[in-house]
Amino acid sequence: MLKRRHLGQALAALIGFSLGLAVLPQRSDAADKIVVFAAASMKNALDAANAAYLKETGTEVTSSYAASSALAKQVESGAPADVFISADLDWMDYLAKKNLIKADSRSNLLGNRIVLVAAKDKAKPVEIKAGFDLAGLLGDGRLAMGSVDSVPAGKYGKAALEKLGAWSSVEKKVAGAESVRAALALVSRGEAPYGIVYETDAAAEPGVSVVGVFPADSHPPIIYPVAVLADSKNPAASAYLQFLKSEKAAPFFTSQGFTILK
Repeated sequence: MLKRRHLGQALAALIGFSLGLAVLPQRSDAADKIVVFAAASMKNALDAANAAYLKETGTEVTSSYAASSALAKQVESGAPADVFISADLDWMDYLAKKNLIKADSRSNLLGNRIVLVAAKDKAKPVEIKAGFDLAGLLGDGRLAMGSVDSVPAGKYGKAALEKLGAWSSVEKKVAGAESVRAALALVSRGEAPYGIVYETDAAAEPGVSVVGVFPADSHPPIIYPVAVLADSKNPAASAYLQFLKSEKAAPFFTSQGFTILK
C-alpha cells in the first residue's frame, strides 16, 4: 500500500513537472526576427554582417534584396519590414516625405563607386574620361545597367555618361535591368559586352573584371542611407542599426569595396 502511494505521488510529481514545462514561457523567434529591405548591391556584405549579428546576439535577420525603387514601393504598399537601406538618397527621401520612416533613426551608412565591367576573359582596360568612345567599344553589343529611370546604379551611370559626353551615343544600346545585380548577370553570362555596376558588385562576381572606374565628380555622391521604418514595432531594430554602424560591422562592408560614412 505504501509503495502504491509513493508510486502515485511520484507519478503526480512527474505529470506536474511535465505540465510545468508546457506552460513555461518560450522565446518567440518570429517576434524577435528583424526584417530588412536592402539594395541588391548590399547582398554579400549584409549577409555576412547579419550572420555575425546572429552569432553575437541570437537575433535572426532576414534580408530582402532588390532595387531600392522596388523596395520603397513595397514599403509604401504596406509590406512588413523593420529596416530600409537604400542605394541612394532619393528613395529614402521618397519614404521620408510620406512619413514611412522614423526620421530620428536615419543616417548615411555607406559609400560606393560605379565601374565599367566586362566578362573576365574579354576584359581590357578602358580609360574613362570626357569624350571616351563607349559606343565604339560596344559595337553591336548592349550596355547593361540598371534602369536609368528608377534603379540608383542606373541613375548614377546615366549621370556619369551625360557628364562625360557619352550618353547620346549609347542611349539606344542600353539594356536596362530591374536591379544592378541583374545588370551584372547580363555581363557575366556574356549577354552584354560591358556593364555599369557598383564596384562592390564587381567584387562579388568572379565572372567579370573591372575595366574602368568612373570619376567621382562625374555623378552625384553615391550614398547608402539607412532607417527604421515607421510601422516597425520591433525593439531590436534600433540595436541592429547601431551594430551596422559599429566597428564590428565595418570589415564586412569594406571587404566588399564599400566606404564607411561617419
